[in-house]
Amino acid sequence: MVYEMAQALGIPQAVDRELPLPGSGRGYKPSQFVMPMVLMFHGGGRKLEDLREVEAEVSLRELLGMKSLPASCTMGDWLRRMGQDGRGLWGLGRVNDGVVGRVLGQDSRQEYTLDTDATVIESEKEDAQWTYKKEKGYQPLLGFLFEKGLVLHDEFRDGNVPAGAGAVPFLEACWKRMPKGKRIGYLRSDSAFYQAGVFNWCEAKRVLFTVTADQDKAVKEVIKAIRGWRLWKGDREIGETVHTMNGTQEAFRLVVQRWPKRQLELFDPDPYEYRAIATNREESSEEVVDLHNQRGEVENYIKEVKAGFGMEWMPCGETHANAVYFRLGVLAYNLFQALKVLGLPSEWRSHTIETVRWRLYQIACRVVHHSRRVVLKMAAALEKVALIRQVRRRCAELAYSTS
Repeated sequence: MVYEMAQALGIPQAVDRELPLPGSGRGYKPSQFVMPMVLMFHGGGRKLEDLREVEAEVSLRELLGMKSLPASCTMGDWLRRMGQDGRGLWGLGRVNDGVVGRVLGQDSRQEYTLDTDATVIESEKEDAQWTYKKEKGYQPLLGFLFEKGLVLHDEFRDGNVPAGAGAVPFLEACWKRMPKGKRIGYLRSDSAFYQAGVFNWCEAKRVLFTVTADQDKAVKEVIKAIRGWRLWKGDREIGETVHTMNGTQEAFRLVVQRWPKRQLELFDPDPYEYRAIATNREESSEEVVDLHNQRGEVENYIKEVKAGFGMEWMPCGETHANAVYFRLGVLAYNLFQALKVLGLPSEWRSHTIETVRWRLYQIACRVVHHSRRVVLKMAAALEKVALIRQVRRRCAELAYSTS
């Protein structure tokens, strides 16, 4: 099913079109590297050596026409080659753009919410740098489309690069990756994107935003001046004011929550804890907080990318090679989101890859040749067989609409 959805979305063809071809006629095509990795991630593989499990699946390879697979050491060399000049990373980005475009093309919505966040991947590799968590690793930045759970764009970064570095170029890259007729209408982020450049970019693009405010000296001063606090939830109160920063072209609202400290501090007489949100939205303060809090879902998306698709560990000693590996993981994750949105019934859309592996992928099957046909015999209930046939039918319809 995963491979048929990939074919319906044109992924193997796009990979061969966008990535550098082998230097000789006997070399592996790019799709012969990419698709086994994607299948390995879907199956639960975590390391390059786990490709041997895909190679051992003789029935699967026969169904997919994979006569031979690259060895794990060959795969490692390919990752390094693809990352050295950036062409492979760029090409995989183009392939991912196509997947996002196909999924959004099936959706009537025109505006989407962009949730941005960075995550730390621990690593002891030679190129890994120290992160703010005082551990060596990498710190990729991701932009998710909240409504579909898709990764619109990713930047694989060294661990010592702050999450807010290059925020505006990252947003511009996300903006350009939206398909024709679709746009980013709302940006949500933590305090890493609390920057004048980000707010100016949003105003210029007519994008609404809610960004957790960095409680610097200026913000603390305007919070102290707020009057008319309103009781909200439990012991929380809510209020708002107008604020500006050096470099912002427009003033913005500052929606603030406060609640009593559990323990008073000796050198800070203020009895409250605060959380502030910078926004240009016009809804009530309460609605702004509720909308901003929905960005918590991005943590689940990142957990799925890392724990679900094996991006908690990087295989190579070079950052550029690991960037290609990470983007392959992003492609596998987006393919899974496409399978849920375009192939599976709606009740499956909240399932994680772990659940789908258990309930759908891990079915004992046997490939049989009979009357010049290839027959797949499945040890599964009729309801599950019907579900798989339904998914295959949707894949065929999607492929037909593309052609």
